[in-house]
Amino acid sequence: MGLNFRKSISIGKGLKLNLSKSGPSISFGKSGLRQSINLKGQSRTTVGIPGTGVYYTKTANVKNVASSLFGGKDKKNDASGKKAVASPKKDDAAIAARAQARQEAEEAKAAELEQAKQTVADYEALIEAITSVHKASDGKVDWEKVRAGNVPADMTGLVNFADRVLSGDTSAYLEVIGAFNPFEDLTEYGSNFLVGTDDPDILEVEFQVKSEEVVPTVGYSLTAAGKLSEKELGKAAYYDIVQDYVASTVLRVARDAFALLPVKTVLIHACDTVINTATGHEEEMTLLSARISREQIETINFAFVDPSDCLGLFECNCNFKKTSGYSPVDRLLP
Repeated sequence: MGLNFRKSISIGKGLKLNLSKSGPSISFGKSGLRQSINLKGQSRTTVGIPGTGVYYTKTANVKNVASSLFGGKDKKNDASGKKAVASPKKDDAAIAARAQARQEAEEAKAAELEQAKQTVADYEALIEAITSVHKASDGKVDWEKVRAGNVPADMTGLVNFADRVLSGDTSAYLEVIGAFNPFEDLTEYGSNFLVGTDDPDILEVEFQVKSEEVVPTVGYSLTAAGKLSEKELGKAAYYDIVQDYVASTVLRVARDAFALLPVKTVLIHACDTVINTATGHEEEMTLLSARISREQIETINFAFVDPSDCLGLFECNCNFKKTSGYSPVDRLLP
């Protein structure tokens, strides 16, 4: 409870001018119960004991009194000091905007994940393709059936070569290869396939590896958080792919050669342009030279073999290190 001494000056009709240190105010009412309002908008109720000059006062803010009477609230704060509640329409719009933003963020994240998965899948498919060339092969040509004319419509052109091929005419071998180009679908894995022979039992094939154009140097994977990880392949990982790629292509060349011609042996030389450390100049050198026989290759289930391991079954000149790849070797002779 607050006790106070104050002076009041009557200004007529029940109104008084009150003077105090806090400033002037106007009061009204009868003796013992008065109401005053100062210049700051404060309302003061005064209850006193007449004739004593001793009063009890209670002060309130006019704005707060009016707000409580009419059920309203301050624009910024209510009586408890809390922030006023926003308009329901504004709340609904804000909630909808946040929901839309969350949905768009989730959709963008899902799209990013799908793109990352596709990139990884494409990378894995490429590695599988270049290291599994040996799994497919052209259909075997039965030259006795060809000579008898018992061939599909798309192979009738072989009939004209049948007698010469079966007689061991090596010129006919080369003509058949030129006409039907059995290594055409391998050009994306190598180039400049050169074929030669002067022995009806042996076919010699040379091709350029071009590993720098075929084998990627960057690997892709997904992190535990579903993010795309792009990293330069380490030397061991890169050269491991190169080794399988070269071995797979060599095996495929042998399979296609045996499928088309009645030879007993295929000599295959895988070449590439490398720097000769003795001269410092780029030169075409033989990186791998293999002698593969029909008898051996017909016993292999190519659907499940590792191409590098499989090539180890045959006579092969190869100098390969996991940290540096292939080094030049001498060719095997027919």
